[in-house]
Amino acid sequence: MRILLVASSFNSLTQRVLVELRDRGNSVSVEVTPDSPAVREAVLRHAPDLVVAPMLKAVVPRDVWTAYRCLIVHPGPVGDRGPSSLDRAIQEGVTEWGVTVLQAEEEMDAGDVWASAEFRVPEVGKSDLYRNELSDAAVAAVLLAVERVAAGAVPRPQTGVIRARPVLRQDERRISWGDDTTETVLRTLRAADSQPGVRDELLGAEWFLHGGHAEDTLRGRPGELLATRAGAVCRATLDGAVWIPEIRARAGAGRPRACKLPATLALAGRLPALPELPAPTRPPNEARTWSDIRYREQGPVGVLSFAFPGGAMSTGQCRRLLDAYRTACTRPTSVLVLGGQRDFFSNGIHLNVIEAAADPAAESWANINAMNDLVEAVLTTTDRLVVSGIGGNAAAGGFMLALAADEVWCRTGAVLNPHYRRMGLYGSEYWTHTLPRRVGDALAARLTEDARPVSAAAALSMGLVDRVVDCGPEQFTGEITRLAAHLASRPHVTFRVAAKKAEHERREAVSPLAAHRAQELSRMRRTFDDPAAPYHALRRAFVRKEASFPHSPDSADAGAPGQADC
Repeated sequence: MRILLVASSFNSLTQRVLVELRDRGNSVSVEVTPDSPAVREAVLRHAPDLVVAPMLKAVVPRDVWTAYRCLIVHPGPVGDRGPSSLDRAIQEGVTEWGVTVLQAEEEMDAGDVWASAEFRVPEVGKSDLYRNELSDAAVAAVLLAVERVAAGAVPRPQTGVIRARPVLRQDERRISWGDDTTETVLRTLRAADSQPGVRDELLGAEWFLHGGHAEDTLRGRPGELLATRAGAVCRATLDGAVWIPEIRARAGAGRPRACKLPATLALAGRLPALPELPAPTRPPNEARTWSDIRYREQGPVGVLSFAFPGGAMSTGQCRRLLDAYRTACTRPTSVLVLGGQRDFFSNGIHLNVIEAAADPAAESWANINAMNDLVEAVLTTTDRLVVSGIGGNAAAGGFMLALAADEVWCRTGAVLNPHYRRMGLYGSEYWTHTLPRRVGDALAARLTEDARPVSAAAALSMGLVDRVVDCGPEQFTGEITRLAAHLASRPHVTFRVAAKKAEHERREAVSPLAAHRAQELSRMRRTFDDPAAPYHALRRAFVRKEASFPHSPDSADAGAPGQADC
């Protein structure tokens, strides 16, 4: 079937729907359509058999949906209507939610139902939920709807209770620090974690707060800042405290949109003297606290997990993860899992932190070298097996980090973007060594030049990954730990480790890692140091969400860190 996807941005769900439909033999095109005229123009130009809108803010014009069958993916159960469905569900603390595939009609979200799917709502942020549980449900519903369209079926009218609700605006999101409990604050923050953030006053200025995590030990006067940790700030609530990893300054009218940044970086020069609490890599199980890097052991298996907002890794985050990796390598384990958590694995360098730096070129250089140091440490680990556990999406240098391991295991719902080109970069992280080693020179060139998203199933078939783990997001950590324990129990592990060491020594004699690094970095340095290089304008437009950033799959970075999803 010839299918056209129309979307307001080439976000994670649009990419997932694209790859899943293509994997099933459909001819699928994508058009990013910011408004109704753009939707009309795209549909008339492609004249598809079917139009699917995975994430569309624009209205589909009447002359389009009367001439072409148009399916709308609504992030709510049957009968739910409105533009803030997922936000309201999280802020209200629902435990079950759904996705509905509707036929486009005059009234928004009121069309007949082609398919629907339900999912459980864990206590995670909106963007995490959107990329994982909601994405799984949406893909299942879209595939069923397409199957029904192909079979000549007809949709069913909406019945039951209809709930039409307006946009969830900032006055409904406002936190009352003196009155709201920790759980209320967390729901409010989670409902706005990626977009739009929660507007708040702090240290004499207005900010948008992004993300929230419970803290059970620290206490203080409600609204008071208590401590910092790895870029986050801890703020007291009525009955506890929350960690806030990122904030964004509220820009005045006519001023460029500010970057979303680690909270301590955004507040630099305003923060009072606060204790910097070390991030515990092995937090106690009984108390809730926030740490973006964690380590645990289960017999001969070590699991080093990390969860950086938006999947972006700054210079400091790379260095802290490298320190944790080196410590993990001192432990008596035979298999070390890198990652293994739900949601993002990594998207590579932190474009927001780079953009906010006094010298973005210098920070770009520091960040890419810090990433390379981390990747090199994984590549040169020869005393145990290393497994990359990709529980969510991975892109650019973040995916190349995963390729440094001996085996790469990823969850079925992951979307992979093994390329850099759409941000105007050649790339590094030893990709010229690891990517051809896995898929050969020809396919490596095609993947990096075409710069298209790849599904987990397609990645397995082409050798990019070694195993696809068929489970839900909540089960991934336990499942990958079980599989790693099985790997560690096999008698051939000792022989594999010895063979790995010998192969590393052989390769170093023929094509040393240092040569790959030097060649890649020479290209990157030229780009960073050239003010006219497209990278700088693309980065600026991306992090500031400027309309000039090209969001289509043919002209945008499909795997840039921090891509807004909902």
